[in-house]
Amino acid sequence: MTGAAAAGPSCDAPSPDGSPPWVRVVIVNYNGGAWLQRAVDALAVQSDHAFAAVVVDNASTDGSAERLVLPDRRFSLIHAGSNLGFAAANNLAARDCPLPFVATLNPDARAAPDWLAALRRAVRRYPDAAMFGSTQIDALDPSRLDGCGDVMSIFGLPWRGGHGHPVTAAPATDGEVFAPCAAAALYRTDAFAAAGGFDESFFCYLEDVDLGFRLRLAGHRCIQVRDAVVYHVGSAISGRTSDFTLFHSYRNRLWLVAKCMPFPLVLLTLPLHVLATLYLLLRTRRLQNTAAALRGLWAGFRGLRIALKARRRVQAGRRAGNVAIARALSWRVADLRSRAIHLRADRS
Repeated sequence: MTGAAAAGPSCDAPSPDGSPPWVRVVIVNYNGGAWLQRAVDALAVQSDHAFAAVVVDNASTDGSAERLVLPDRRFSLIHAGSNLGFAAANNLAARDCPLPFVATLNPDARAAPDWLAALRRAVRRYPDAAMFGSTQIDALDPSRLDGCGDVMSIFGLPWRGGHGHPVTAAPATDGEVFAPCAAAALYRTDAFAAAGGFDESFFCYLEDVDLGFRLRLAGHRCIQVRDAVVYHVGSAISGRTSDFTLFHSYRNRLWLVAKCMPFPLVLLTLPLHVLATLYLLLRTRRLQNTAAALRGLWAGFRGLRIALKARRRVQAGRRAGNVAIARALSWRVADLRSRAIHLRADRS
């Protein structure tokens, strides 16, 4: 993991009742406005007090970092000095973490009071899992889901499972998903560090799917935790269909497939990905800025050499077989169209 030098790393102080922390929660902020304080305040009143929290501010210009009130000594603030991006800022805060787990939480995500407690129970129930996802509810419309884990398809297109579905569609129990959404995720620190953390070339968007894919290739799995609930606005800062979002999404999808999809599955995914991308461009041309998407694709092609170089490292360390990866993918066009939840019963 790389990143800019910063002052004031987390001291991982004990909780008010003296309990040593078991997890470092990282919140990366860039112009988070009032959402940032709400995220911090919700974290401060968790029923599980035994955590440390690091807020990394990526040179915000809206005053959100200056106005931020840290509730107690469990919280610390790092000024990155520039906009490192979501991936590098998380890596910076997680670097040399001595705690067994690292959690990521978006500044526009408000954790339910027992979010960490639910994750901690899941850690005990699934000791072989290295990734844990949360049930994300739309903060602006609590009757709707923001997502129940990230899904990766054979078409090379990932999505947040269940996004926009009624909250009643959330799975009733825990289960295995492809990867956690990093808006509210938990990673085993040793696995996170061994994978090199988030890929900083992604800057932001899909870096969580990429990390989840690499961890899965290394033989790890992800549990979606039903009772770990957060209320997430989703793209409150960057905008869901902004030029910024489109550029990074189209670019990073190409790199994700080039890096992570193993042989021989990649031989099927590549032509399907081309067709799926053309379909997306045509289908959304009246709703989104096609020029931004095309710029992202061009940047993706220009960076393919670096992505393929990374592929050699990723695939050389692969422990999971093709059958295991194929089973973890979504193969249905209908699932892609509906942003279906892709949850498999726990096999432990």
